[in-house]
Amino acid sequence: MPTATALDQATAMIEKTWGQPIEILETIAVQRPSEDPLLRSAMHVRSALAITDNAVAVHQNRLHALTRPGYVPAFYELNQITSSAADLRVAHAESQTYLQSIRRVVEAREAAATADRTPAVRLAQAAVARSGHAPHTTGQVPDPSTPSAVAGLSAPALGPRR
Repeated sequence: MPTATALDQATAMIEKTWGQPIEILETIAVQRPSEDPLLRSAMHVRSALAITDNAVAVHQNRLHALTRPGYVPAFYELNQITSSAADLRVAHAESQTYLQSIRRVVEAREAAATADRTPAVRLAQAAVARSGHAPHTTGQVPDPSTPSAVAGLSAPALGPRR
């Protein structure tokens, strides 16, 4: 059973986060990029990951062809084996970097969703607290014994300034 590639993992992560198939999300990211910039960013990184994922497959196939069972590579092919193995490691590292980047975009989306809810909850709590402290009726004048808050600049302080 083949293991999931980095592209498969990224696709599953994006679909789970945005709750729609990748084909629909690609369309939304292209047609309405300003609607969800984090989606656009994730899709952009995913397209770069698709290229790197293809490079991983090419390097793996080349390496398997040069090291297949029963095949003894010629002396001049040893350099090709070494460079293919190094290229495969680089492509794997790039894939993991792109996948980590998509994880960070997903985390940013979740943090933004949480941050959007937090001020609303605090504002609602503050509104409830204010309404409980000072019940107002229509046409009632506030009590003059309560000092009003004065906003403005204070008088300059006397003495030398540094």
